[in-house]
Amino acid sequence: MNVSQIANADVSKTIVLASGGTGGHLFPAQALASVLEARGWKVHLFTDKRGLEWQDRFREGSVQEIASSTLTFGKPWLLPGQASELITGFRQCIDQFKSLTPRVVVGFGGYPSLPVMMAARYAGISSMVHEQNAVAGRANRIAAGLGNARIIASSFEPLYGFSDSQMARVRLTGNPVRKQVIDAACPYDPSRADEPFNLLVFGGSQGAQFFSDFMPKMIAELPKAVLKTLRVAQQCRPEDIDRVRQAYEAAGITALCKSFFEDMPELIARSHLVICRSGASSVAELGVIGRPAIYVPLPHSLDNDQLRNAQSMEKAGGGWVMLQNEMTPQETAAVFTRLRFDEADLTRTALAASAHGRPNAAELLADQVEELAREAQSEDTAPE
Repeated sequence: MNVSQIANADVSKTIVLASGGTGGHLFPAQALASVLEARGWKVHLFTDKRGLEWQDRFREGSVQEIASSTLTFGKPWLLPGQASELITGFRQCIDQFKSLTPRVVVGFGGYPSLPVMMAARYAGISSMVHEQNAVAGRANRIAAGLGNARIIASSFEPLYGFSDSQMARVRLTGNPVRKQVIDAACPYDPSRADEPFNLLVFGGSQGAQFFSDFMPKMIAELPKAVLKTLRVAQQCRPEDIDRVRQAYEAAGITALCKSFFEDMPELIARSHLVICRSGASSVAELGVIGRPAIYVPLPHSLDNDQLRNAQSMEKAGGGWVMLQNEMTPQETAAVFTRLRFDEADLTRTALAASAHGRPNAAELLADQVEELAREAQSEDTAPE
């Protein structure tokens, strides 16, 4: 069966996106869907149960749950059941492709994308992947190989994890961000010595614990000249909010501590310095908005992807990398104090971060999708 031969090349204006159910995968998928739909394409998202919570961010009726499972190679006794789930998802995709007749399938990583990408190859549908991190995820590596993805769109340069032959298919597009992030972008306005200095601290569900423990200790080492103008917004786990807020209050600091910030892009834009983890979305958003940041990569993250993400920004001059296991409150306080009063360094770093950011990433990614769609249409209509 070859779905691309069944489809009418003149009327098929459908693109299928395949994504894991976390924000890191779904944010760029959502951004791409918005651009493609504005260009006249119909977009369908195939994801897992977690991704269904994002239905309101996509066109009504365009999000479909596909059976999937993470392959835990360290627990081989679970692999047969996990493989069975992936096979079920594969069959679901084949059935869906018969009616949707997509021109291109785009994978955004995560194991839920695997059955979709494998079904695309089986059905003869052109496919590509978008890698959010500087180190390729396992699902995208499989999709680029066994799934035969024709294009590998990357967010960082350099990109690690693909073979030399696969690297020939890499196109640098950047990591698409939400419209709210693009709207929040504005020139960096440094804080003078006697003006309020806004510090933003965030780290996601895996990073908030460390910052909740570490930041109060670091604050205790700051000189009064820094404390008197410091304003802090920090993301904390719900159970940590009270103790972190109390620590800031004891130091005489005005602090906003919450487990989730609806207005995160605006908070970033108002910040003079950010301390955060270095997930792909965080680095992309800080680049688009253009703010200096101290990146503390999540230790032991898969394939050290967060470290590579942060190093890419540091190499561009858009931030500084500090390793969690090497940080001390005293040394970090000294670094912070120097930066607090170095307007020129913070401004240079903000400009470099902005140069590293790619606010047009969704447009560039959509261009790659349409290029692949044109190639597929030419192949379908070529005489045999």
